[in-house]
Amino acid sequence: MATGNEEQARRVGLNESIFRQVNEQIESLNRGFGGESRTMTAICECADGDCTDRLEISVAEYENVRADARRYIVVPGHELPQFETVVERSDGYDVVEKHEGPSAELAEETDPRS
Repeated sequence: MATGNEEQARRVGLNESIFRQVNEQIESLNRGFGGESRTMTAICECADGDCTDRLEISVAEYENVRADARRYIVVPGHELPQFETVVERSDGYDVVEKHEGPSAELAEETDPRS
């Protein structure tokens, strides 16, 4: 049986995975309309299911983040330190990486690229 912390980690991972899937579609459309030199408006991939914040990222930078299934883009300050660590700060967004455990496992399981 999952503990409360494990269940919360799974909910966090599921919310973030939904936003990542939306951004994958946005990225695919942007790539089709001009390649990796373009920027795209993405949605914050944080755990808050009600977050509607947007961020600007180049298609190439998005590809770099997506090279690791455990990494997500979030608006600065939207990270959850109990589940993830900010591994990169950029102008207008941060990249977070899931800690080992249920949220990292879920991130890998729900990666649309695997």
